[in-house]
Amino acid sequence: MKIGFLGLGQMGSGMAANLVKAGNHVTVYNRSPGKAAALLEQGATEAKSVADACHGEAVITMVADDKALQALAFGEHGIIATLPKNAIHISCSTISVALSEKLTEAHEAAGQRFIAAPVFGRPDAAAAAKLAVVAAGPAETLADCTQIFEAIGHRTFILGDKPPIANLVKLSGNFLIASVIETLGEAMALVGKAGVDLHAYLDMLTSTLFSAPVYKTYGGLIAGNKFEPAGFAAPLGQKDIRLTLAAGEHLGVPMPVASLLRDRFLTLIATGGENLDWSALGKLAAKDSGQ
Repeated sequence: MKIGFLGLGQMGSGMAANLVKAGNHVTVYNRSPGKAAALLEQGATEAKSVADACHGEAVITMVADDKALQALAFGEHGIIATLPKNAIHISCSTISVALSEKLTEAHEAAGQRFIAAPVFGRPDAAAAAKLAVVAAGPAETLADCTQIFEAIGHRTFILGDKPPIANLVKLSGNFLIASVIETLGEAMALVGKAGVDLHAYLDMLTSTLFSAPVYKTYGGLIAGNKFEPAGFAAPLGQKDIRLTLAAGEHLGVPMPVASLLRDRFLTLIATGGENLDWSALGKLAAKDSGQ
């Protein structure tokens, strides 16, 4: 399959590499130069512009936020202006529901196809093709993307025929992860101040009540103070909570915990945590208690 891939950050690089390994002809583009070298050695082709990556059957975007995706999609020589008729734009980014709706309408008007397929997993999962893909869009289009999903992830969850639903579900998932980080951090601050070994405490939790990977992954980062290099930077976490609250406001759903998390992320970023992993949120409670 001839695929364009836009966005070679920590997640995108691993995803693009797995598409190359699966035998696809992958043309890669990144706004900041120099990130394609490893992929070129593996067999990818480098595009000099967004348009150069939009001549195939599909183009995948994996960028940080709404602003970055809007620039790629709606520019004068962007995705919508250059993608062939009936070709597919697969958005794997965590973006707002509103932007997903806008992209759905714009691609339909241009005679192109659009699906939302955000992913769950950190950079190591992206590199290992172990992402969980959450996809929504027309059934025929989703079927045409099956081999793409299989190349980047270990399981695909189909949520319906309306792309924005996948984005809403992704935001809800990141809200839950942030909630775990905050509450786990508070619990660890409590027992830690009493002298309990945090690694032993985490082993007890994840061997009994909370065996889910999210507790093991983020609990280990919190217990070990392993917040650099950031697998998912704190400002991205703050962005996702802000988008979750916007979705809640639009749908008339109060989310008091999300409001708390927004303020906690703002505290983390304002006190020097801008370049830390979002799991550093779990150390705020310890800091607040003088530890």
